[in-house]
Parts: sequence; C-alpha cells; structure tokens
Amino acid sequence: MPEQDPPPPAYFPTTSTSPLHPPHALYSRLASLPPSSLTQTLSLTIPPRSGRAFHVAAGSLFRFSTPEGAQVGDLNVWNQHNPRERFWATRTRQLQGSHLVEGDRLWSCLPYMRPLCGVVEDGCQADLVKAGREKGQGAASGEGPRDERGSVVSKAGGRMHDLLGTRCDPYVSTVLTGTQYDYHCHSNLTRAVTQAPFHLSESDVHDVVNIFQVTGLDASGRYFMEASPCTPSSYITFFAEQDLLVALSTCPGGDLSAWGWAAGEGAVEQKTVGDEVLDVDERMKRTCRPIKVDVWEVNESEREEVLRGWTTPEGSAYKGAHGMGIPRGETPKIQA
Repeated sequence: MPEQDPPPPAYFPTTSTSPLHPPHALYSRLASLPPSSLTQTLSLTIPPRSGRAFHVAAGSLFRFSTPEGAQVGDLNVWNQHNPRERFWATRTRQLQGSHLVEGDRLWSCLPYMRPLCGVVEDGCQADLVKAGREKGQGAASGEGPRDERGSVVSKAGGRMHDLLGTRCDPYVSTVLTGTQYDYHCHSNLTRAVTQAPFHLSESDVHDVVNIFQVTGLDASGRYFMEASPCTPSSYITFFAEQDLLVALSTCPGGDLSAWGWAAGEGAVEQKTVGDEVLDVDERMKRTCRPIKVDVWEVNESEREEVLRGWTTPEGSAYKGAHGMGIPRGETPKIQA
C-alpha cells in the first residue's frame, strides 16, 4: 500500500488573524530588549523542595533560571483578580503542543479561554543539543534533531518543558508506595498560595507546566522522564498577557537523574554512590537545586513602542446558554 500522509494537527490556524498564530513580532521585540530598557520589580530564589508565589503585572516579563544547575519546576498560573481563571494544561497541549517552545501561549480555562502568558525566550534548547552530542547524537555542527516547531528531540524522543505530565502529589505517592511525604510539588504549591497575601485553597492548585523537564511517550504510549540537561546558564522567559498570580515548586525529584519509586518487588532502595550507600530519597535530595525568579517591567519611556499593537486578550465571546431554555416559572392551575 502507498504511504499515507500523517493526519494534520487537530488545532491549526486557518486564517491570518487566528489567535493560534504566535505573536512573533511582539515577542521578538521583548526578547531583544537590553537590560537598560527594563526595570526589575522582583528577584527571589526558591529553595530546593519548596514553593513560592508572586504577582506579575500585565505587560511584564518573568524569567525562571537554574543558577546552580539542572532542576525541574512545576508551574501554576492564575488571573490575579479572579483565581477561577487559571491555566488549562490540556487545552494548551491541544492548541500548542505537548511541550512548550518560543511563541507558545498558556491558555486559561473555561469560560475565559484566553492567553495568560507566553514564552518569549527559551534558553534551554542548546542544553538538550549538548546532552545529545555527549550521548553520540546530533550533527558535527552541534545541532541536534528538531521537530517542525523547533523543539530539540532527544534520542529517546523526549522534549523540554513538559505538558504531558502533571505535578507529583502526596496522594498518589501514598497509594503507590505507602509513604507519607509533605513536600511534593502539589504540597509545595498549596503552601505557596494558601498563605498570606494570596489566601487561595488547595483546590485552586491545578495541572502544571513542568519547566526544565524532558519527557515523552514511549512506543507503547507510556509516559517517560529523562534527566534535565539544564546548566547554570539555562532559563525560560514569559510575557504576562494579564495581571497574574504565579506559583512555582522546585520539584523534590531534583533534576530527575535519580528519580524512582522506593517500593514494590525489585525496587532498588539503596545504591552505592562513590564511597556512600544512599537510599532513593537521599540520592534525589542530592540532585535538588534552587530556581531563581526575576520579574521586569518595560521602562515607561519605551513601553508604548515595545508593546505596540498588544492589548490584554479578551475572553471568549460565546454568549449561548448551552442549549438550555430559561424556565418561565410554575404554570398556574386553572379553576374549573
């Protein structure tokens, strides 16, 4: 039989004005701004196995970096003024792709359905290329294989900045291992947003973007994770399309090079590292590092030119009632 073309993406821009077109002109201007064009409004470091939350004003840039080396982070995003509007990982995965690349936007849930923020600059793809070269993968020029969206693909088929998986949590951990642990990403995010001044609840924590994390699906469709190749120079920068509340957990799995479940038949609970015999958790702890957060506003004197043509996105214009009629009330009984 002749080879058939693969089916097209289910969600693809069909008009020149489609919101699925990346705002490349705007994001390019933002990515090329010199430090002198920006005013820093926040700088903080999230310790290993912890979580922090912070506000970002619409029109600002916020960056996550790994100053001490590879570390995976679990990211949640809400509208600052209405936390019911929050990041929707599944729809973002459908509209953009399984892993974030420059130009992708993080979309909010129903009924709002609009971009919360977008990826202006990804300073991590070169790390994945280098990791591939060190494993004997990639061209002599140092350029690894890329898909048509520009994401570097590892030998195993993994890509960076994962939308396939979700956060680790104490509930599934207890189900699978019988252990009690309070510093999974779900717990870190919960502590970050339930404390003052944010006062959200555990139910506000939602599916994440796993930044700096390399994942994929194997030939049988099963989820896998690879060690993060990030370095002290790695970063990812976002543009806030709305006033945001952002929270990030530094995953207790660290860079995932030692990740594993310490339960069940055949589990490797101890391993010799150098002259030491370490259990699974101790090995993972040694791969845990901080993530740095920086937030900048564009200087007022340049803001109008840099952000020309951009406005905060409007929500979905759907005005229907899902096919439901509005009851008129009880029909009065007619006296005979």
